[in-house]
Amino acid sequence: MKRYFLKSLIDWKSRNSRKPLIVRGARQVGKSHVIREFGKKYFADCLELNFEKSPELKDFFISQTPQKTIQLLETLFGKKIHPSETLLFLDEIQAAPEILPKLRYFYEDMPEFPIICAGSLLDFILAQHDFSMPVGRIEYLHLGPLNFEEFLLALGETALLDYLENYKIEEAIPKPLHNKLIEHVKTFCLVGGMPESVKTYAASHSFSDCGLINQNILATYQDDFAKYGRKIDYALLRNTFRAVPNLIAEKTKYVKIDPHARAKDVAKSLDLLGMARICTKVFHSSSNGVPLRAQIDPKTFKLLFVDVGLVSAACGLNLLDYEKAGDVQLVNQGKISEQFIGQHLLYAGPPYQEPELFYWTREQRNAAAEVDYVISLGAKTIPIEVKSGKTGSLKSLHLFVFEKNATVGVRFNSEPPLLTKVKTSLPEKNAEFSLISLPFYLVGQMPRLCSSLSTQPSTLHS
Repeated sequence: MKRYFLKSLIDWKSRNSRKPLIVRGARQVGKSHVIREFGKKYFADCLELNFEKSPELKDFFISQTPQKTIQLLETLFGKKIHPSETLLFLDEIQAAPEILPKLRYFYEDMPEFPIICAGSLLDFILAQHDFSMPVGRIEYLHLGPLNFEEFLLALGETALLDYLENYKIEEAIPKPLHNKLIEHVKTFCLVGGMPESVKTYAASHSFSDCGLINQNILATYQDDFAKYGRKIDYALLRNTFRAVPNLIAEKTKYVKIDPHARAKDVAKSLDLLGMARICTKVFHSSSNGVPLRAQIDPKTFKLLFVDVGLVSAACGLNLLDYEKAGDVQLVNQGKISEQFIGQHLLYAGPPYQEPELFYWTREQRNAAAEVDYVISLGAKTIPIEVKSGKTGSLKSLHLFVFEKNATVGVRFNSEPPLLTKVKTSLPEKNAEFSLISLPFYLVGQMPRLCSSLSTQPSTLHS
């Protein structure tokens, strides 16, 4: 299964200043698979050590001399290890965290030896370690579920993928293509982007088989709770885990998660799920400029789950629910469509950047407003809405544009693309901006399309 993440690994391999790499991401998003494929394709040999299956292997790294470690590994595996031709893959590294500080010696004494580490719940180790991490001598990449383009590729829809990647905003999309892509969006929302589920659907086209896999993944996440630490209220953590999929698109109030628990205990549960990359806090940012993170209110946030297919499974949604709703935006009160867009925006940046996403809200009597997401493209701040309706009905987006002097706004829905010059609908606030309305399937192309906007956009007709 091809992942765009592979290009980042290739870039890492080609750099002279390469450092030992740690790949971070939620359980079962495909970290080990893509690293193995990378090792097989771009190295003469790939030496994989799994510390969860064989914890005793950590003893080979007791020495602070990389050459000694290599000699011991050669003895164990009975073959010569050529550092410049062999990828050393340390999987499930969370089971042997004491190895992480030793990576500095490989970087300092044997930089030609490529090393990649991965593991589930790795963020717990990075946050709770009681040893000195080799700061400045390791680097990170972040991997999420498959995106929509990778999903099309897995289904063999290479022509559709090529069309999306070369689409220009001034072009009208033929209705048959539009309808076909919207159907694929619905399918993606049920199947999701977890590699095992996508692989199964590509082979069988069975939604029930994918639903079973997604339920098993959810169960696996809960089984992992025992690894989160000793001082954990497992009942509260389970309640929090089960509540999150139903709270997407809402400002988070702890009482909705567990009305009987203390707010600080619920907050701790959310933080633990966040470290496991199962959910992500989307913080309110005042959005007066970049960086957006510098202007957040840490007490005001919404939640995203790791994957839209898992959200559908957790909420008990099936194909009939999607068929009855007709429009993805109507499924589960719009939570599914906001999750779909959110998880794509979360990983839209380069893999070396920590995944993050923001929204904007203003809570004033008779003047409340909320924009679903806010991102930055260069120095520009882009407000994004996920909803249907006419351009004039996007009151919160219009208010954001006026107050923040934004020049571009984005709206995602199930309709064909539409690019227009719009005047804000607010009385006596006659600002003008470019509104780019995109169908869901163009979310991955949105940064490119926004960057290509001319100063005088024309209206598109479907």
